Amino acid sequence: MQLMNDFNEYKLLDLGNGLKLESWNGVTLCRPDPQAIWPIMKDEIWKMDAEYIRSNKGGGKWQIKNKIPDSWQINYKNLTFNLKLMGFKHTGLFPEQAYNWDIIVDRIKKANREIKVLNLFAYTGGATVAALSAGASVVHVDSSRGMVDWAKENVKSSGLQDKPVRYIVDDVKKFVKREIRRGNRYDIIIMDPPSFGRGSSGEVWDIEHDLYDLVRDTVDILSDHPILYLINSYTTGLAMSVLENILNLTVQTQHRGTIYKDELGIKMEDSNIVLPCGIFARWEP
Repeated sequence: MQLMNDFNEYKLLDLGNGLKLESWNGVTLCRPDPQAIWPIMKDEIWKMDAEYIRSNKGGGKWQIKNKIPDSWQINYKNLTFNLKLMGFKHTGLFPEQAYNWDIIVDRIKKANREIKVLNLFAYTGGATVAALSAGASVVHVDSSRGMVDWAKENVKSSGLQDKPVRYIVDDVKKFVKREIRRGNRYDIIIMDPPSFGRGSSGEVWDIEHDLYDLVRDTVDILSDHPILYLINSYTTGLAMSVLENILNLTVQTQHRGTIYKDELGIKMEDSNIVLPCGIFARWEP
């Protein structure tokens, strides 16, 4: 398992009873987490500014206990992200992805040439901000205009608004098909596909039916000398070996390299307990 390191403004304070207690740059949140099936270990610290309460009918809502800003910022190294309390317990950032941001930055800098990055299902742009900070140009694609606008905020807050980035609100599958016809090519492709979703015009995405075809199509828009292909997943029940197999059947057939797969995790403060936080597979030459 690969652990997030050096994210000084985020802390996982405690886990248990299906909940996690976190500090996001001084704002303490309690959120559900189905992985935490053991008892709470530090009862005395469970004081929070907001708690996400699940509904028996599905979904849920935030219960505010202390006054907190409508939005606030958190820093990771030289990157700055804007946080908000969203529906379905999210804050707009997945801190465990800092491990992948470091990989992206390192590979771009080591390439020592102009690098073009395509970020698909790009959400609020964590990987986009990381790639821009390392000197790459980025095409950022997501079907939600709200998420794309949020990504623009993150890029601006990180002082990268003058860097070469294009924001695209579109269905990812349709966008890739058009890029094939246009002949555009990318040195890095990153994707964080949801289990299920809808495109900008109501197109349906189902990871079990659509992921292989999408990755296969993106092989046609890789450059002659790509340096990284990264797939993240939070889909319950999808093994990391599935992502590895997809990369073997697609990218590896055209570009010989090495495929790495692993889990991501966050270590609890002052403990050896680690919270699993999804999987990834990446191809490198």
